[in-house]
Amino acid sequence: MKKSQLLVASAMAAVLSMPLVLNAQSGPAPKPKFEAEKCYGVAKAGKNDCQTANSSCAGTSKRDGQADAWLYVPAGSCSKIVGGQLEAKK
Repeated sequence: MKKSQLLVASAMAAVLSMPLVLNAQSGPAPKPKFEAEKCYGVAKAGKNDCQTANSSCAGTSKRDGQADAWLYVPAGSCSKIVGGQLEAKK
C-alpha cells in the first residue's frame, strides 16, 4: 500500500470510530450507592452528572456553576453548598 493510501485509510478509520468512542464516554451517571440528591448550580464545567437544557449527557456542561447542570451529592448536603439548589433555575 502506498504511503498516501495508508494515510487516507488511517484517517477514515479514525473518523468512523469517533461515534463509538464518544458514545462510550457519554450517558447518564450511575446513581451512587449512598443516599443522594441532585444538586443544581455547583458542577464545574464538563463535570456534571447528567443532561442539562443545553446538553444531552454527563460531562457536557459549558461553564462552572451552570444553573441547569447537576451533581449527585449526599442527601441533605446540597443546601449547605454555596450556590447549591435542589431544582434547576428557570
